[in-house]
Amino acid sequence: MKSSHIVISRETGKVLSQSLHKTGQKLVFSNGVFDILHIGHVKYLKEAKSLGDVLIVGVNSDRSASIHKGASRPFINQDERASIISSLFCVDFAIIFDEDTPIKLIQELKPDIYVKGGDYKAEALPEFDTVKSYGGKIHILSYTYGKSTTKIIKQIKS
Repeated sequence: MKSSHIVISRETGKVLSQSLHKTGQKLVFSNGVFDILHIGHVKYLKEAKSLGDVLIVGVNSDRSASIHKGASRPFINQDERASIISSLFCVDFAIIFDEDTPIKLIQELKPDIYVKGGDYKAEALPEFDTVKSYGGKIHILSYTYGKSTTKIIKQIKS
């Protein structure tokens, strides 16, 4: 499948996922706010892409990001964040989701591999049972220490 590096709708994501599964291609999915993109994000997404054929990244909506990161966030709006993420060479598609967790989107896409960063434990993820319910795998990637949006924000403020 040729990568389009675009932001797609959830409906398009479902159709794409079904097509990938029919052709035996491996779908990798991850998600995040990606408010201020940094090298930790890039390394993480590059590693995620190496696990399969197509990488779809869920990007938290502005409402969802505010719930997780606080009322002053995000700094960059959802459309811009999703466009930036989808333009990375390792990301095939991005999808904006508005829920507090990506569980519903995972149920729709049924990725072969769900990826999270090394600062998470698979069994503690709210998505754990959902991914396991359809036979998907959870892969915890390495963590780039000292690189975080929170740290960048603190540096800017000081």
